[in-house]
Amino acid sequence: MSDEPDAGERKTSPGEPRKPPLRRGWTTGACATAATKAALTALITGEFPDPVGIILPKGEVPFFPLALEGIGEGYAMAAIVKDAGDDPDVTHGATIISTVFPAKPGSGIIFAAGEGVGTVTLPGLPIPPGEAAINPVPRAMMRAICEEICAEYGLPADLVITISVPGGEEIARKTWNPRLGIKGGISILGTTGVVHPFSCSAWIHSIHSGIDVARAAGLTHVLGATGSTSEDAAQKIYNLPEIALLDMGDFAGGLLKYLRAHPIEKLTIAGGFAKLTKLAQGALDLHSSRSQVDMGFLWAEAEKLGIPMEMKERILSANTALEVLELTQGLGLDLARPIAERARTAALDTLRGAPVAVEVIVTDRQGNVLARV
Repeated sequence: MSDEPDAGERKTSPGEPRKPPLRRGWTTGACATAATKAALTALITGEFPDPVGIILPKGEVPFFPLALEGIGEGYAMAAIVKDAGDDPDVTHGATIISTVFPAKPGSGIIFAAGEGVGTVTLPGLPIPPGEAAINPVPRAMMRAICEEICAEYGLPADLVITISVPGGEEIARKTWNPRLGIKGGISILGTTGVVHPFSCSAWIHSIHSGIDVARAAGLTHVLGATGSTSEDAAQKIYNLPEIALLDMGDFAGGLLKYLRAHPIEKLTIAGGFAKLTKLAQGALDLHSSRSQVDMGFLWAEAEKLGIPMEMKERILSANTALEVLELTQGLGLDLARPIAERARTAALDTLRGAPVAVEVIVTDRQGNVLARV
């Protein structure tokens, strides 16, 4: 979670030079599937395909070089280093290892969590408690490729597939897995096999999973915060259980749209002044590269509070939201409250009548509550 220095976000600046296209990458699920194909092929034939190609759900056929390979008594192992392209993915560079063993006749394909891959412990996720944290689409991809290879050689598809990620437990501390009750490592994820740079699909997926876990646990109140400072401030008020804490970050839209279809009785949104100003303006992605604070919007809200007209140019030319906030505070005006009210209205508009009561808490950089509506 960010440390939330968000009250000082700058207003929009002139257009930047066009940059080259960002490079796509591959999900942990795609890497695990390719490693599994290589390991099973070697288990049967003694030869590793390298590079190994797989067909992704949308028909793309990437090829992956093997980083490790090995054959032993009754098993074969292959590994691929994940390349997330230009996306700032915490699993970029992780080694995804698949070890394939024959299983008892009639057992089908069994998935197991090796070192660094988590185990599900709470209900509400697409994989039941006690199972390896390998999501449905990667399971389906691995199952399909194994069944295809086994059919080609006239063998039954009775296999144990163990996926391991050395260092995965440490990587998982940077993800939502501990809050979701996924213990011992990362999850093997991916619905298309492709990582699109800065789509942040894994983060949004985690928000959705957090809501699912909270609902399955029967919680009636959840907290979505833009960062750790505002989360801590709201927790001083409520002391909610850890699974009620939804790491919303910049993705207010991802949170609100999922709650619209999967409601929880009460939502508290907590954030810094600049982030919640952008929500108040109607932005649902609060990242500084995808939405900006509109100083004209802040002036209009300050004008309603009776700010002297001679302050207009200072606000319109202000460099940051923090500058405007401090200026209005110096004049004894409470600009945070109307921002909280407008942010709450934007959240309710996005929920479109879903039965979710919304509270908004605006904090400063020190975690002091500036407004609560």
